[in-house]
Amino acid sequence: MRIQTPEDLDSVRKNGLKKIQPGRPRIGIGTSSCGIAVGGIALYDRINEIVQNENHDISLVKTGCIGFCKEEPIVSVSIPGKALVLLRKVHQEDAEKVISLALQGDVPSDRVLCKISDWDHITGNLVYGNGFDSIPEYEEIPFFAHQKKVILRDSGLINPEDIDEYIGIGGYFASFKALTSMEPDAIIDEVKRSGLRGRGGAGFPAGLKWEITKKAPGEEKYIVCNADEGDPGAYMNRNEMESDPHMLLEGMLIGAFAMGVHEGLIYIRAEYPLAIERLMLALEQARLYGLLGKNIFNTGFDFDIRIATGAGAFVCGESTALAASIEGKTGRPRLRPPRLTEKGVFGKPTDLNNVETWCNVPVIIAKGASWYSSIGAKGNTGTKVFSLVGKVDNVGMVEVPLGTSLHSIIYDIGNGGALGREVKAVQTGGPSGGCIPVRLFDTPVDFENLNKVGTMMGSGGLVVMDEDTNMVDIARYFINFASGESCGKCVPCREGLKHMLLILNRIVAGKGTHEDINLLKELSETVQKTSLCGLGQTAPNPVLTTMQYFLEEYDDLISPEA
Repeated sequence: MRIQTPEDLDSVRKNGLKKIQPGRPRIGIGTSSCGIAVGGIALYDRINEIVQNENHDISLVKTGCIGFCKEEPIVSVSIPGKALVLLRKVHQEDAEKVISLALQGDVPSDRVLCKISDWDHITGNLVYGNGFDSIPEYEEIPFFAHQKKVILRDSGLINPEDIDEYIGIGGYFASFKALTSMEPDAIIDEVKRSGLRGRGGAGFPAGLKWEITKKAPGEEKYIVCNADEGDPGAYMNRNEMESDPHMLLEGMLIGAFAMGVHEGLIYIRAEYPLAIERLMLALEQARLYGLLGKNIFNTGFDFDIRIATGAGAFVCGESTALAASIEGKTGRPRLRPPRLTEKGVFGKPTDLNNVETWCNVPVIIAKGASWYSSIGAKGNTGTKVFSLVGKVDNVGMVEVPLGTSLHSIIYDIGNGGALGREVKAVQTGGPSGGCIPVRLFDTPVDFENLNKVGTMMGSGGLVVMDEDTNMVDIARYFINFASGESCGKCVPCREGLKHMLLILNRIVAGKGTHEDINLLKELSETVQKTSLCGLGQTAPNPVLTTMQYFLEEYDDLISPEA
């Protein structure tokens, strides 16, 4: 079936809704990478075996990750007329009990996390029902209470391998609206007025970049999704693609129409096999419905998306290195200008946005720029997804309005240090970011305020460190990572990082001197100022911020005789 009319789309929506609320018990198993890592697939297989062998009238589906990775495998149980219940840490041995109680309209009380009576998918609203009075609502759980789900609006609740379920909660209606009733310039204007800034780290206004690409001379152009997420501890984009891949495809479809582009590419690292698998399936399903390919929505507009896999080099997250890698060349940066919007992939004007940036687009078109810009802070609108990891109690995916303080993320949502330990610092922005001490946790998380304290937002990794963490060792870890990932093209990055690592090794081994500390600072500033690309320019940040905020830990490692 090709979707060409509003009636076609609504017909699929109704079918998708029947799958989500089938009129019989539905059990959803969290099978993103985090769920699979702790037995999600084994649990799915066991429940499926019982349901099939005993011919139970139960709908069993795979779902993505709702964000609370610490509690995986998370299982959702939906019983007609009753609130949907999330179960935590469910294992194979719980399978028979979960099925038996679901058939009786109940859930195992010892596995309950919370319930959801109704859910705002932004593009649609679902009412599940009432009941289960003793179970707390989703909003009453501290981990969820301080979050606002815009990007993760469907994650953990729909089947990411079924396009009907995405359409069932309003998916692809925004692209239908954009392609059939909006002029391309009006779409770009809507994105500009929303204030959406690129979520890959630089924070460049997305709508302005679209406008520049559209105006660039030439008929052949590309749009590219940067899914080369390589920061240690960061897995936001992986989760988004595994849990809701059509959200990304729809955002790219709208962007392509606005910019007059007919070919899109998703550049994704090969280390994300599940995300690739689900994207490939989503592309196939979208083509079958005519949402990609020729004459989309009977408008005469043609657009399709291909996947390009990278080998996992961190430097290929840099725009020019990424373009080179897509072209089959060694992934190394080049001088700019020209920028990608002038001369990008295969020498053609190219718009590059990361996964999360594209995922914002459908809701902006569906709800409008005013709605979107009411979220977040002035100049930093919308939400941001972070992977909250390290020595924090509640590990998981966190989505909050921009401008939310680090304190709220780490204490209100993360519940502070793991095992009751005191939190010492948090590292933001991956290996290119800096380490922020607790006394600065009132800092609002946005592009400018993080820069003021010496770090950056990056793509969204938040690594928490506790009282037992040695900050010099942390700096050494990140310099070791950056040195190993340097492409070696420019001397400051290639040689500078290597020598910084040698000095840090010497200091951590107790063989350093005060002259080493001074030299390390001078070398860091030189690498920062003289490297060719962002990797080298930002790699010294962990050293500079740990020296700024934790200099006593460097001094403590210098022996009195040195």
